[in-house]
Amino acid sequence: MKGYLGEFEELVLLTIANLGSDAYGLALIRDINERAGRNLSMGGMHSTLTRLEEKGYITSHLGEPTRERGGRRKRYFELTNSGIASLNDMKALRDELWANAKVNLSI
Repeated sequence: MKGYLGEFEELVLLTIANLGSDAYGLALIRDINERAGRNLSMGGMHSTLTRLEEKGYITSHLGEPTRERGGRRKRYFELTNSGIASLNDMKALRDELWANAKVNLSI
């Protein structure tokens, strides 16, 4: 597995995959807060997105300025091939661990 992918990084990458072309900072925070019951800050999300971009797992681009944002542009994120491969590696590892668990984990 190339590099280490933390639990929160994995959650952010999966959320980017789920949101598709609507994956921008605030949308990611809202989705993760709703699904995972978290209370994320923009600063925490920003540092994670920066780290994922530095690792080569995501790329970003600026959208068009919008009137609703006072002319500011949203930064949109998408997975790279490396990010997709990392997610697939983590899924394979988790599937293997679940399949080989020696205790019954179903409730």
